[in-house]
Amino acid sequence: MAHPADFADAHIRHWQDAERLFLAGRWANADQLYGLSAECELKAVMVADGMPVDATTGKPAWKYRKHVDTLWGIFRVFVQGRQTGHLLRHLPQPNPFASRSVDNRYANGVHFNEQSVGPHRTAARRIHNFYYLRLKVNGHV
Repeated sequence: MAHPADFADAHIRHWQDAERLFLAGRWANADQLYGLSAECELKAVMVADGMPVDATTGKPAWKYRKHVDTLWGIFRVFVQGRQTGHLLRHLPQPNPFASRSVDNRYANGVHFNEQSVGPHRTAARRIHNFYYLRLKVNGHV
């Protein structure tokens, strides 16, 4: 049974686990979770700003069901002129996930190291801060 999507919660879980894996030198899985963490927080922001989602599953409309490498540009366009548009100034440019692929979950771990994962960690950390910026704007911090 699939549970309803909760992008904010998924973002936090993936971020926390990515950090643990990174600190343990588990680069390949940390890299995957940094990408998923960033993707989930971008989607959480979009949901908060009116992105259409299925009422039962919480999944976004098909055009928003993208991984972070593609979602990055979609996010930039979506939030422009909206309540969360101020977050764009915190979004790293160019897209640090452009060369990352979720398909790398099948890759051999020898292809990952601290230097290759580091930029994704840095970008995910900046997006992780969106969570707190959103709470602050909404008066929850």
